[in-house]
Parts: sequence; structure tokens; C-alpha cells
Amino acid sequence: MQPTSAATYRAAIPIFAALGDEHRLALVHRLSAQGPTSLSRLCDNAGMTRQGVSKHLHVLASAGLVRRTQRGRESIWTLAPARMAAAQRALETISAEWDASLARLRAYVEHD
Repeated sequence: MQPTSAATYRAAIPIFAALGDEHRLALVHRLSAQGPTSLSRLCDNAGMTRQGVSKHLHVLASAGLVRRTQRGRESIWTLAPARMAAAQRALETISAEWDASLARLRAYVEHD
């Protein structure tokens, strides 16, 4: 593993850990589809309590995937695209390394 790959992977660990929960992934999907959304609206049809939704949003915020702003008394949640791009870069790195490994294996097998 190259140093840049290791750094890319380390930076992506909190992102994938946060996205590894179905409720958090659903919240990310809703924010992606709806844009900036209030906590109240995110709780609608979420299948969990307001406290549960809030807890999951704070985990996503700790990973840098969402941001909260206050609009009066309401919390508005927004996706943080830079962290999503970091996850995409990590997956692209893994994909490229996998392709290179398969190419080496193919060359080895076809050489014999």
C-alpha cells in the first residue's frame, strides 16, 4: 500500500463508519434528495424518535458529513460535499488498486 493510499484510507474511516448504519445512510439520502432540511422534517417518517434522529445526525456531523445551522428555533441540516468527495476518492483508490492487482494476476496466469 502506498503512503497516499494509507492516508486516503485513514481519512475515510470515520466517513464509512458513520455511513455504515442504515438510519444514518437514510438520513444522508434524504438530505441529498431534499437539500437543507429541518430536524422536524427529517423526523417525519423516519421510523425513530426525534432524539434518535438527532443522535444519528450528530454522528454524521462528527464525521464531517453534515452541518447544522440555526434558523430561528429550528436546526437546519445540510450535507457537506467535501467529506463525501473524500469517501469517493477512497473508493476510487481501492478500485484502482484492485484493478492493478487483477492485472498483475492475469499477467502472471497468462505468462505460464
